[in-house]
Amino acid sequence: MERRHFLTLAGGAAVAAALGGMASAAPTAPLDAAAFHAARRFQPTRFGRIAYLEQGAGPAALFLHGFPLNSFQWRGALPLLAPYRRCVAPDFLGLGYTEVAPGQGMAPQDQVAMLAELLDRLRIDSVDLIANDSGGAVAQLFMVRYPQRVRSLLLTNCDSEPECPPAALAPVIELAKAGTFADQWFQPWLADKALARSAQGIGGMCYADPAHPSDEALECYLGPLVSSPQRKAQMHAYAVALERNSLQGISAALKASRVPVRVLWGEADDIFTAASARYFEQAFGNGRGLRRLPGSKLFWPEERPALLAAEAMLLWNLA
Repeated sequence: MERRHFLTLAGGAAVAAALGGMASAAPTAPLDAAAFHAARRFQPTRFGRIAYLEQGAGPAALFLHGFPLNSFQWRGALPLLAPYRRCVAPDFLGLGYTEVAPGQGMAPQDQVAMLAELLDRLRIDSVDLIANDSGGAVAQLFMVRYPQRVRSLLLTNCDSEPECPPAALAPVIELAKAGTFADQWFQPWLADKALARSAQGIGGMCYADPAHPSDEALECYLGPLVSSPQRKAQMHAYAVALERNSLQGISAALKASRVPVRVLWGEADDIFTAASARYFEQAFGNGRGLRRLPGSKLFWPEERPALLAAEAMLLWNLA
C-alpha cells in the first residue's frame, strides 16, 4: 500500500477511535448564546479589557478565532477538550467583546503581544495552539516569537506567507478603508439572517452547511461590531491591518521550528486557495501532516468541532 494512503487511513481510524472515546466522556453539548455570555470573563491588560472564555484545567490550550468571529466560534470544541486541557479562547483586539484601549493598534503583531500578556496575567507558561483564518496568521507569528511557549500547533484554513491576505479579502479591506464595510455588509446580514446564510452572505462564503451561521451566532459575531461608531471603527482597523503581509519572511523560521504542527484543510474554501494547503505541506520543521476535508469551507471548525477535537487529541498524544 502506498505510504501516504496508509497514513490517511490510519489517521482516519485514529480519529474515529478518539471520537468514540469522547462519546463516553462527560456531557459535551456546545455552549448556547446564553451560556456563552454568562461564561465570558474579562482580563485587564495594557491593550484593554480582553474578553475570553475558559473551561477545564491542566495544561493550557489557546484557541484563536477568525474574522469577523470571536470566541463563540469554539463553543463546540471547548466542552469536548475541557476534560483534557485548560481551554482559553480570547476575543481579538477589534473583534468580539474585547474592550480596546484608546489608541491601540489591531495588527497581527499587536494581537501577538496582547496574547503574551494575557497568558502572563492568567499565569500560563505554555499552550497548545488551535487557530483558524486570520487567527492562524497570529498563531504562526506567536509560535515564531515565543517558541518556548508553544507545545503544539493545530492549524486550520488560514493565511500562509504566499497568501497573506488572500485576494478574496481585497473588497473587504477597501470598504473598511472607506469606513463603510460594517454598514454595507454586517448591518444587512443582521437585519436579514436568511440573507446572511445565502450565497451572497457570510454563510455561502464561509460555511458548507446552509443552516450556518445560526441566528444566535450572527448576533454574537456581528452584533458587537456594529454596536457603536467606535466599535465599527475598531473592526475596520482590524480589517485594514490585514492588508500588509504580516507573514512576510516567516518561512525560514517555520522550517527551523521544532514545534509539532498539524494542518486540517477544508478543500471547498472560497477564501484561501489550494496553494496555501500545498505550502503548508512542506512549511514546518516538525510537520505532522496535512489532512484535507472535502466539502468543508473556511469556518468548518465551527461546524465540525468533534473532528477538530479528535485531531487535537491525536496531536497531543491523548488518543
